[in-house]
Amino acid sequence: MCAIIGFASCQPIKGKKWLSTGRDAMRHRGPDGFGEWWSSDDRVGFGHRRLSIHDLSIAGHQPMLDKGKKITLVFNGEIYNYIEIREVLISKGYSFVSDSDTEVLLYSWIEWQEQCVIQLNGMFSFAIYDKSRDIVFMARDRAGEKPLFYSVNDGELRFASELKGLLVDPSFSHALDKKSLDCYLSLGYVPGDMCIIDGVHKLPPAHTMIFNCKDSTVSVSKYWSLPIVKDQGDLDKNDSLILNELEALLERSISRQLNADVPVGILLSGGVDSSLITAIACRISKKVKTYSIGFSQYEQYDELPHARNVSNYFQTDHTELQANNINTDLLYKLAKQYDEPMADSSMLPTYLVSKLVKKHCTVALGGDGGDELFGGYHYYSRLFQTYKIGKYIPFIVRKFIFGFLKKITKTGLKGRALISELSIDYESELPRLTSFFGYRARKKLLNNYSKSVADVVFENRTPRVKGLLARAMIMDFNNYLPEDILVKVDRASMINSLELRSPFLDYHVIEYAFGQVPLRLKTSHNQRKIILKKLSKKILPKNFDRQRKQGFSIPLKEWLKEGEWRELFKSVLLDSDCIFNKNFIEKLLDEQDKGKNHQERLFSLVIFELWRQEYNIS
Repeated sequence: MCAIIGFASCQPIKGKKWLSTGRDAMRHRGPDGFGEWWSSDDRVGFGHRRLSIHDLSIAGHQPMLDKGKKITLVFNGEIYNYIEIREVLISKGYSFVSDSDTEVLLYSWIEWQEQCVIQLNGMFSFAIYDKSRDIVFMARDRAGEKPLFYSVNDGELRFASELKGLLVDPSFSHALDKKSLDCYLSLGYVPGDMCIIDGVHKLPPAHTMIFNCKDSTVSVSKYWSLPIVKDQGDLDKNDSLILNELEALLERSISRQLNADVPVGILLSGGVDSSLITAIACRISKKVKTYSIGFSQYEQYDELPHARNVSNYFQTDHTELQANNINTDLLYKLAKQYDEPMADSSMLPTYLVSKLVKKHCTVALGGDGGDELFGGYHYYSRLFQTYKIGKYIPFIVRKFIFGFLKKITKTGLKGRALISELSIDYESELPRLTSFFGYRARKKLLNNYSKSVADVVFENRTPRVKGLLARAMIMDFNNYLPEDILVKVDRASMINSLELRSPFLDYHVIEYAFGQVPLRLKTSHNQRKIILKKLSKKILPKNFDRQRKQGFSIPLKEWLKEGEWRELFKSVLLDSDCIFNKNFIEKLLDEQDKGKNHQERLFSLVIFELWRQEYNIS
């Protein structure tokens, strides 16, 4: 895993210093080496920080140039099928001087140009300068595991793996994008190609971009889409065949992702997803190392007994790690690391487990993606039940009654989610189940700032497919997964120079999950991840708890009752420099004390303010 940064323009750049400074601001992503390259006319410059995974020698150094020095590449990520691609390229007459996937990617561009991304199975973001075409080509992986920020301003392209790589330049915009702020306060993250900094964009997952260095024009294209979700009536395969095919795909994905020239481990929580990965990995390798994290001070959050059960059954080389004494200093560290603020307090335990595991290995496999692909979230079952009830009530009646109730009930009130679900059109809409602050609350928070961008963005990003559950799962895959889950995993692991891989996000597994697994094998009124639990029954211990769904969380509600966490939240949010309305903040704190669940909303505001202050955002 690595950090990339770059510049391109029609005209030579006047100051180059920011490129190396921005590169080294991301040193945590690549502590093993660094490089910098400029074109002879100073119109294009690339920088790189390296975390060595494949071919640890100097032959894997970046920026990497081809033999004719017409193609220059900077690459962040892993190409899991690079050996197969390499064999194809050798058959076409190419020769290689390294064993790295970087060199394979370089010659893939020469052979297939823009279509090279179709060949790739992995997690990646990369940029290529093609001298003969005078273009910069950039691409991002299908699920959005690896980040890529960019701006095009005054005919100049700038890009970086992390936003902080761009913000080191004092001349670069440090102004807040108000539309993105509205989305953040509503969704808890900034969606799609939007960015919290004005003038900056994210290259969306499964997209490529071409910057023409002759005239500064930009072209963004999508190269891959999810297959249409199948209803049970669309498929004639029996359950056992689907189960066996999925198992084979997972085994192939895990086999590829265990490949590295550095120590590899598995993050074993004892849940269904990570336990399946462990079970299959033990077929492939005789020496599987597993790691689990425990919170001895908070028994209800401790996963060690469940993980220990799986480890003992498969006889893995197991290490139990303890994460205690989580203090508020960690919030300042993470506010700086997360380029865009993100309203997910599980970033704390994710950071802690990454920090502890890094002491033992450089690469780790995790279970991310299982919930989105196979219907793992609790609210999928609730949607299933709500639809069964609500479909018998005409939409016009539901919209009038429950739409009115939704308007007069406050955010955070118990039962509001059910009201939201009953008020929508089941043929085309989705309920706003993860809304942190509604429109009225956002107006109060921002002292009557009146633009309601988030609601329009949510509607525009809602998939146009049949079926309420199918729509919800695609929505989560396209939004919540890349903008929350994968951002959390990438930043928390990379600040510790740990590469986290996700076997469920092999695109063959993704396509099979959405295109071949019917909804009846995902979610019902009382079951979730049905097919994965069938697989767990087949290959996991008999006493394995298949119904447990804990999630990676912290006791934030308890911490906010008193002590240092309570004091920090108050000092940050009630400070005169805070942009949020103080009366509204005091009301949130008061309602929290009376039993309302505002802890994640308060966390979202605190992490935003700490981030804004860290980067001096105006």
